[in-house]
Amino acid sequence: MPRRLRRKCALSFPFVLYQPGIDASLFRNQKRQQPSPASCPFNANHQPAAPISSQYPYNGAKNGAPGKGVGGYQVPADGDTAHQFVAPGPNDIRGPCPGLNAAANHNFLAHDGITTFDELVDAQQNVYNVGHDLATLLAVLGLTLTDGDIVTEKLSIGCDATSRTSFSPALTGSEPGLNGHNKFEADSSLTRNDFFTHDGDNYNFNEALFGMMAATCNNNFDRDGLSLYRKQRYDQSLAENSNFYFGPLSLLLYGAASFLYELMPSGPNYAPDLATISTFFGAKKNADGTYSFNGAERIPDKWTNRKAPYTNNDVTTEILAMYLKNPVLFGGATGPGTFNALPKFGSIKDGKLGSGLSATDTSCLLYQLATQSIPSSLNGVITPSFNALTFVATKISPSFKNLGCPIPLT
Repeated sequence: MPRRLRRKCALSFPFVLYQPGIDASLFRNQKRQQPSPASCPFNANHQPAAPISSQYPYNGAKNGAPGKGVGGYQVPADGDTAHQFVAPGPNDIRGPCPGLNAAANHNFLAHDGITTFDELVDAQQNVYNVGHDLATLLAVLGLTLTDGDIVTEKLSIGCDATSRTSFSPALTGSEPGLNGHNKFEADSSLTRNDFFTHDGDNYNFNEALFGMMAATCNNNFDRDGLSLYRKQRYDQSLAENSNFYFGPLSLLLYGAASFLYELMPSGPNYAPDLATISTFFGAKKNADGTYSFNGAERIPDKWTNRKAPYTNNDVTTEILAMYLKNPVLFGGATGPGTFNALPKFGSIKDGKLGSGLSATDTSCLLYQLATQSIPSSLNGVITPSFNALTFVATKISPSFKNLGCPIPLT
């Protein structure tokens, strides 16, 4: 295939980058199809997340360091006015992740939606009792895969806010935040549209999809129900989206689905019921059985988080279990009615994850995804310092080295 045609195909269909004979380095500086930053809300009065205190310590996580790793406490605590729910205003950014939106609405993340690496790591631990290892991995993936800025360590939880996240907006590429297409928010999302089927809107809540998920799960959002729903969404995207792409990063969709039954249920019973999940998603059931978005993604009243931290090993165990109940092919469409399976990527072989994999194998695959990406912020004229380039390695390599994963960065 001529180089010009290969480039055109790869820009239209990201799956082409993984095909034999394609040099992915040709496309590193190509612009991605992303929403314009012009419509991204701007809050001139940026305030960082409200800190924890000696009176309301939660998990004790501060400055990106490990907290106590002990949950089972109420969030927000009675009397903690700094973390009570405040609805987002018109100048506040919200995006495709209800868990992060809820954290911002309770000021565990900056209320305007421009957050930092440390805030992301701290909030996951203090609110949801996510283990420090997983909290760090997800924050790193957020900054590298969704194109935050590894120099400023800032990230938009929604739309492109490059002017506020970039170390030098005039010199870097765009930093589209969590709304970025085929990154954290990928095709066949639980409650968000595919990018190409809805004019680039892959971030707003889709009430019909929430209703479909609730019906499939019979209002009990457990692993079995969500595995089946993940398969339904895959089939729906395959049928409707001629640009459908389900690459290795789509493993994160299974991890995010596990949050519904691992992180969102409240003690003492920890049931992933409709009332709890609806509150986090901001879903209101109408009299006719349909759903609408109430604009208030929030932590349920008197909510108690999980007792044991949710670790890398836990989430990869759930990813494997959920995927293997209803396995699908990794790969992408290269035109209407066509789909090519991914030949090989880490533990993915012949388009699928094998049943003989362990949670450690999957953890190493997630590590590979975190370390192989080149953020848009590195596409500018000026190359950041060596310390910035080794950001991923210094943040997450030690814990993955202990699992026996190959460590490509030093």
